[in-house]
Amino acid sequence: MNGVPNLDHSVNGDANGHTETVNFDIVIVGTGVSGINAAYRIQESLPHVSYTILEGRHELGGTWSLFKYPGIRSDSDLHTYGFSFNPWEKPNPIATGESITQYLRATTQKFGIDKNISFKHRVVGADWRSDEQRWRLEVENEGRRKVYWAKFVVMGTGYYNYEKPLKTHIPGLDRFQGTTVHPQFWPEDLDYKGKRMVVIGSGATAVTILPAVVENGVGSVVQLQRSPSYIMSIAQPKPEDPLPYYQRIMPRWMALKLIRLWFIILPFFLFRICQTFPKFMRSFIRNEARKALPKDFPLDPGLQPKYNPWDQRLCYVPDNDFFNAFHTGKARIVTDTIKTVTEDGIELDGGEKLKADIIVTATGINLQICGGIPMTLDGKPIHLPECYTWRTAMLSGIPNLAIMIGYVNASWTLGADASARLITRLYKHMEAEKYTSVRPQISEDEKKDPVQVLNLKSTYIKSANGSLPQAGRTGPWKPRDNYFQDNWVANWGNLKKGLVFERVAT
Repeated sequence: MNGVPNLDHSVNGDANGHTETVNFDIVIVGTGVSGINAAYRIQESLPHVSYTILEGRHELGGTWSLFKYPGIRSDSDLHTYGFSFNPWEKPNPIATGESITQYLRATTQKFGIDKNISFKHRVVGADWRSDEQRWRLEVENEGRRKVYWAKFVVMGTGYYNYEKPLKTHIPGLDRFQGTTVHPQFWPEDLDYKGKRMVVIGSGATAVTILPAVVENGVGSVVQLQRSPSYIMSIAQPKPEDPLPYYQRIMPRWMALKLIRLWFIILPFFLFRICQTFPKFMRSFIRNEARKALPKDFPLDPGLQPKYNPWDQRLCYVPDNDFFNAFHTGKARIVTDTIKTVTEDGIELDGGEKLKADIIVTATGINLQICGGIPMTLDGKPIHLPECYTWRTAMLSGIPNLAIMIGYVNASWTLGADASARLITRLYKHMEAEKYTSVRPQISEDEKKDPVQVLNLKSTYIKSANGSLPQAGRTGPWKPRDNYFQDNWVANWGNLKKGLVFERVAT
């Protein structure tokens, strides 16, 4: 462990009359991609600092160990979703949830991060104590209550609620006599072979489930959507494929860096092209889909979104697997709205009835940050929707707290890593100047006309309005959408603009 924590015991706690109290310089919450990445950056840049990672679940991996629905996979390439300090070496850019979890576990073992993880340690409260100039974290550990003190807290908790999915009103759903499943809580023993399935939704989860259940023996599957999404295929090189010439002549480490750079640049330009030339890209994406689909497949309305490309997140699929599913005759898309669910299926406003044995509600995730942990400042509750994000890495008015939020138009990890590197620079600056706290401070003028911190028009993001922090339109308060700019800020950007530093004797 980097640094040795101080332990003491105080009266009034568990059944034995003791509450374990532990002190660290930095506490990271969560062992998903963001938390593991932050741990590495702390080890690398602040080797003298003591830190720990608190994970509420029994295993690491975040999303990738929680979700068990068929076909669970990344919707970003692993060359950039993976860590720059431990490159993804497999040829396939789109990876399964299981292989991502294995990669994360191997990373923690390779760099000794696993020794700093405490599993089944769920943070249930966080209070900033001004007199102590530290955070006091209340932690539950299998029925025991512990107290962790930290100079700085890093929230690597992701951006959605693990326990409560997005609530979407589906009329009559409680009347359905078959099996209703939400992907977030997919039963691993669910038998769908030979059965009729309806998947409600059009995002990455629905687009992943459909080809997976077709491949694994579903009787029939209908993707029921109110409006379509843009879907693009990405090639998946196989391990047995010959390496490109440049990879054969380059040192392996150099080739991996080049691959990563390519996968950073390509999506960036694709996003910009979609935003600048939406009509051209709309036509291009449709034409690529047409080539992969059966000749008699109707593109309109099933694959004709009403919005422009990248107004909502673009869905990537490996090797046309989504489109290929329609060649089997077992899958189809229906674009309509639900009139009501009946005992044996779904009646649509257009008059059609979809018979079903299983209904899958792939209607989105319930967004939240900081893991839903109740937070206070000297006992006064913090209302996160009133906060503004500073460089998408801290929250206005809250001292010594970092949040890890990635991109919606590129790999999440790129943004989380930019934040982690920025925060370690900030921590070094505080040490050098002997500051005990730092908090972002936004002026009333900068608060005017706020925007969403996750800048997409997706339904699940719109549903989160009023529950997430806000972003401004100027300076360090703007939402992130440009990795190259954020990378520069992380390495060399101004560490004082929008921040208030304090030195308080404790």
